Amino acid sequence: MSESEELISEMGRIGLRYGDAPPEVLPTRPDVVIVRAGSVVVKAHAPGTDREPLVRRMRAVRHPVLRGILLDPVTEEVTEVCGRLVTVWPTGVPVDHDDPDSAPWEASARLLARLHAVPAGALPPLPAAGGPARVGKTVARLDGGTAAGRVVLRAFDSLAAFLPGPGGAPGPDARDGADLLAHGDWHMGQMVRLHGEWIILDTDDLGVGDPAWDLSRPAAWFAAGLLEPQVWHRFLDAYRAEGGCAVPPHGEPWERLEVPAQAMTVQLAAAAVAAAGREGRELDEVEQVLVDTCQRIVQFRRACHSVPTQ
Repeated sequence: MSESEELISEMGRIGLRYGDAPPEVLPTRPDVVIVRAGSVVVKAHAPGTDREPLVRRMRAVRHPVLRGILLDPVTEEVTEVCGRLVTVWPTGVPVDHDDPDSAPWEASARLLARLHAVPAGALPPLPAAGGPARVGKTVARLDGGTAAGRVVLRAFDSLAAFLPGPGGAPGPDARDGADLLAHGDWHMGQMVRLHGEWIILDTDDLGVGDPAWDLSRPAAWFAAGLLEPQVWHRFLDAYRAEGGCAVPPHGEPWERLEVPAQAMTVQLAAAAVAAAGREGRELDEVEQVLVDTCQRIVQFRRACHSVPTQ
């Protein structure tokens, strides 16, 4: 039996302990394994996931102040199986990717606003939210061997002052005072319906940070022309109406969202270029739009640096 087969087999046994149906492997991203056993799913986190931060996050997500906002795990226990950290969660119904009009933009915005309103000090101590650090980790997959890859790397370099350095310390131009609760990796794939209500899942990057990063993905899609303006404004209006603190309550939100949205564009483009390289194919239309947007980010940042100061 291979190591992968052993991992899945043991995850199946865990699923049978808590669940109510034969285990089955679900498709997901390459570095994660998901096994569903009826009413529960067993998740093997990405290789190299640190145990101590995950334990702290699992402890925090079970706190009553997050009930109804973040998916509550079946058990707080973090198990190690074949060198991978494994957790157990209720099974929810994900967003239907074949029906984009059904995506819960307003519901997700309200949940994010409620999450950001929770005082970080009310929870057990948490590590830094994972949003900014994910950008560098994703860009690190590129070797600059293609024209598209070089564009993405230039865009990343133009934002380096706003992002964590190799040691995790914030860049010199990173925003001060960003010490609120943030999900760290929010997107529509992190939404499931459970007992008739939408809820946010995946706490791998939950922590203390700038909540504007949780809005960065829809903001990036909108800025690149890949998300319809009316959808973006529905999301933003619902977030503001719920009292969301990541952006000002009125007016333009881009003073807070510009850097996170640009950084997310770089992250998405880097992931796309890396995937195309692995699969030996050309970029598709959406992926090319992301790379083109990276080129505009480079031009924008150069123009900003060229403006004379008083």
